[in-house]
Amino acid sequence: MTPRDTIYALSSGHGRAGVAVIRVSGPAAGTVLERMAGGRPAPRTAALRRVRDPSSGEVLDGGLVLWFPAPNSETGEDMAELQVHGGRAVVAGVLAAAGKIQGCRLAEPGEFARRAFENGKLDLTGVEGLADLIDAETAAQRRQALRQADGALAALYGGWRKRLIEAMALLEAAIDFSDEGDVARDAEAMSRAEILTLRDAIARHLDDGHRGELVRDGFQVVLAGAPNAGKSSLLNALARRDVAIVSEEAGTTRDIIEVKLDLEALPIVVSDTAGIREASGKVEQEGIRRALQRARQADLVVWLVDAAAGESAPPDTSISDAKLVVLSKADLVDAAKLPKFPDAIAVSAKTGQGIDELTRQLAAAARARIGDAEAPALTQARHRQRLEQCLASLRAALDQPAGATELGAEDLRRAADALGRLTGVVDVEDVLDQIFGRFCIGK
Repeated sequence: MTPRDTIYALSSGHGRAGVAVIRVSGPAAGTVLERMAGGRPAPRTAALRRVRDPSSGEVLDGGLVLWFPAPNSETGEDMAELQVHGGRAVVAGVLAAAGKIQGCRLAEPGEFARRAFENGKLDLTGVEGLADLIDAETAAQRRQALRQADGALAALYGGWRKRLIEAMALLEAAIDFSDEGDVARDAEAMSRAEILTLRDAIARHLDDGHRGELVRDGFQVVLAGAPNAGKSSLLNALARRDVAIVSEEAGTTRDIIEVKLDLEALPIVVSDTAGIREASGKVEQEGIRRALQRARQADLVVWLVDAAAGESAPPDTSISDAKLVVLSKADLVDAAKLPKFPDAIAVSAKTGQGIDELTRQLAAAARARIGDAEAPALTQARHRQRLEQCLASLRAALDQPAGATELGAEDLRRAADALGRLTGVVDVEDVLDQIFGRFCIGK
């Protein structure tokens, strides 16, 4: 794989479709248009052309072609697009024909995005935002990913790095003019003030309740309770399809079953777990252990109480502090005889009673945790790790004793390095393959 290769791939969805978009990027992109589509159209202007095999001259299809000369293209290289009919035979024929042109080869997964990064069109946070945008399943995920792909995080982190470099320059000035006491003291004081401001800003950004990860990965809700409390039936009712086996036999659920829901545009993952009780069998014991473990990690535990069987209060320990009590099988009990729990919701998976109210409360709980969805948010463990490294270095710089200016400057250099690795300003070859490997071919 060399920078001089010209890459091509199907960039639209695979399979039969009305239109297929084939992208070409690299020095031979113009040659592809000349040999397959009768020449390059005006830049960024769609032209209707016959698409031909460059060897035989056979017409493969008729479609639109576009030309994006470097550097004003998505990858920063010469780029071309062929928008043809989306039949499998057409797509296969055009891809095979492009491969006959010298210097052209099929793109690797994520290679278009990687070239955009290498040519300064995207930073690493923008690349990750683009990958999240492709994977987005809810409106909240789409909005967050789009902001990140458009550079919201890059602007924030880039601004911090610029201010950090200014603080480093002031500290270096204090070192260079150490023989001029007033100059050195003023420069060091100004640097310290800037470092304090950055430390507080980064600390606030990190202390966000993981709201970005919640949007990206989903607000985790665990259905818990005694065996046969109606957890699997409720999961099916929330999912509006049969995803869990429902049986009157207690202990049917042994493993954890997950369903992803889109509630009021928010991603919510609901997990059905084994009934919690004293179990004798090893398989059921393992299921209960997993249920308790998942409940401890949950953002919200929905504790089900079988309204027909009597009270079964949630335990005070062993599960998440965030609990919502649901009285299941409410259709079997007179409303006046329902067990009394504060703020409990009576539901019936059979009749649908209370399901809408439950979904509203789940969405409200998720929205309360996510908070301000417009502000740039941390979305990746990699981001959090680098920012924590940066923050630790800033704190170390502030803790240096008076006169240890050189040590403080080294701490700032490490902080700047952590921020640079976050956006890709500093060489990050060790993480590139992992990041770009998330993409499919053609992206």
